[in-house]
Formats: sequence, structure tokens, C-alpha cells
Amino acid sequence: MAVPELWAGIDAGKAQHHCTVIDTAGQRRLSRRVDNDETALLKLIADVLELSEGDSVTWAVDLNAGGAALMIALLTDNSQQVLYIPGRTVHHASGSYRGDGKSDAKDAFVIADQARMRRDLEPIHRGDDIAIDLRILTSRRLDLAADRTRAINRLRAQMLEYFPALERAFDYKTSKAVLVLLAQYQTPAALRRIGKNRLAAWLKNRKVRNPQLVAATAVDAAEAQHTAVTGEKLAAVMVAKLAREVMAFDEEIAETDVLIDGRFRDHLHAEVILSMPGIGPVLGAEFIAHTGGDLSIFGSSDRLAGVAGLAPVPKDSGRISGNMRRPRRYCRRLLRVFYMSAMVAARSCPVSRAFYERKKAEGKGHKQAIIALARRRLNVLWALIRDGRPFEITAPSSAVALS
Repeated sequence: MAVPELWAGIDAGKAQHHCTVIDTAGQRRLSRRVDNDETALLKLIADVLELSEGDSVTWAVDLNAGGAALMIALLTDNSQQVLYIPGRTVHHASGSYRGDGKSDAKDAFVIADQARMRRDLEPIHRGDDIAIDLRILTSRRLDLAADRTRAINRLRAQMLEYFPALERAFDYKTSKAVLVLLAQYQTPAALRRIGKNRLAAWLKNRKVRNPQLVAATAVDAAEAQHTAVTGEKLAAVMVAKLAREVMAFDEEIAETDVLIDGRFRDHLHAEVILSMPGIGPVLGAEFIAHTGGDLSIFGSSDRLAGVAGLAPVPKDSGRISGNMRRPRRYCRRLLRVFYMSAMVAARSCPVSRAFYERKKAEGKGHKQAIIALARRRLNVLWALIRDGRPFEITAPSSAVALS
């Protein structure tokens, strides 16, 4: 008697995974905790394949990266189909199974059973090497940008406690000059002592932009405050440290951008993607990183739009109909690629600007018009990549029109 097809659910963790295997009747055939180690995972795969006696096994996992990365790599290397079930889906599905308790074994069973019953789960694709490298680089850049923002917020909060006039005098997100200034001079007294002319010369020697204006603004702020607040000395040390920290983040972000640019331009679709107005190397790299570099896995532009959160879904109930909303589950970083590039294109690209203005004339607000433009640009980019040709504004007969 042939052994029926099996489904293996994996509740992934950092140090250990729990695997539960069920058959077509939903009966457990194996339940095991296994270390997140290559030897142990290969032994698990071999045991499950032996249990199947040559029939196909469908694997499902609740993580598509992180602690599950080694398991996914081993499964794909062994030509196994792997489905991804988001943790939120597993959490909501668990409520329909017997028992109120939670355990790794139960979660693994739910994952396997959902994979057995559902037909809408997406298989995991490893993606090409460039896409994986870009995912690592863009994730690092995002972390650096977030750390930079936190450091600037801490710097401004610290300055507000003892030197509010200087805190409100500059835009700390864009001005490198003020960071150079704060690394050396942080208190009203220190700025008054050096004076405008000497401070401007000091800044000029450090090759900052508009040294005269920066010096005048800083010293004017110092002249407006002659009171030394309690704790000023230590606060000034913290501000100097934070200013140097922000400059270090700027340097690392610039270095990461160079790496992103170089790796992105190695990709097959880089030239086509860069031809789209509003998309530069960083946003283009984000696009490759979160699509895996192969649009065929999505099947259609509509499916890609759904993944990016640009395809609204109905929210109807009873007599209420026609309501549309953004789906709850979508790739926020992929949405950011299209939204940010649409905002740039609405200002710099005549075709995109005309589409945006038409949507505004139809009564849509700014955000709605940008989202509509982002959705249309997704269709255009899909067609361009499919056909292997760049976007051309000056050749309407051969270009893909937005309107």
C-alpha cells in the first residue's frame, strides 16, 4: 500500500525548530524538535523523505528569512517545495483548532494542516545572488538611516535642555556644517568666546558649506542666552558625542550606497529600472531585493500590485458596498519604492505629472493621486521589464504611456 502525500510544517526558531508531518487525513506521522544545525536539519529532511517512501512532500514554514534561512536553503537544495505561511496567519488559524494552549508542536501542526488545505500559499524562491546581496545591503542601509534619525532626535532633545536657541537654529537632518560645529563647540559661552569671524574661518578650514552663515547663526544664538543651565557641561559632552555619531552614520550610509549602486548595476534589469523617472539605484535595489529579481514568480502585474499594497481590496458588509481599502498584509518596503518614486516623478516627469494632475482634477487628494500614479507606474515597469526595453519620454510611438 502506497504511503500518501505528506505535509511537513516547521515552526521556526532561532536555536531550534519543531517539525510536524501529517498525511492527507490530517494524522500526525512525525513530530520532532530539531536543532538549527546543518547536520540535524539534513537528518530531519532524510527521515521525512524516507517516511514518504518516494511520494512528494510539501514543506511549510512560518518564516522566510532569519532563523529559517538555513532550513529553507537545505530544502531548496534538495529540490523540495517550500511554502511560506506568515506568522500572523498561523496565529489566527490556531484559534480554530482544539485547545486554548500554545506550543511549538501545535503551531507546527497548524502550519502543516494549513498547507494541506489551502491553495493560495506562495512557494518560497531563493532569488538570484544579486537580489540576495541587495536585500542584505538595503536592509543595512535602512537600519543605518533609522539609527541616524534616532541619534539626531537624541541630540536635539539634549540640546533643548540647555541651549534651545541653537537647537531651533538649524536643520540637523540636512546640515553637515552644524554637526562639525557641535563636535567642537556646544555651549553658548564657547561660541561667544570664539566669535563669528574666527568660527567662520575654523569652519572653512573643515570645508563646510556657507561657513559665514553658519557661524553667524550659531553666535547669534549664543548671544541670545547668557545663562548656564545646570548640567550644561555633561550635556555638551553628550551632544559632541552624538554629533560625531551622526557624521559616522553619514559616512557609512555613503559607503553602503556605493556598494548598492555597484551591485545593482550588475543586475539584468538595472538599465530598464533606472530608465523609469524617479527610480535611482537605491530604490531600484529595493525593488530587486523584494521581488527576488524575477517577476515571473508573481505571474501578473496585478499580483505584484497586491504584494506591494497598491491593489485595494473590498470591505463590504450588509448594505454597505463599494468600500475599498489597502490589504492588511503587503510588503511595505515595496510600497515605499513605488510611492517615493511616484512622488519624484510627479514633479520631474512630464508624463507622470500629467497623469497626477488628471487625477487631482478628478477630485482625488494628493495622496490618492500619488497612489494611483504609483499603481500605473508599476504596470509600466512590469511591461518594460517583460519586453526588455527602457522607458522613453521623447518617443511616444515606442514608449509605454502612463495615461
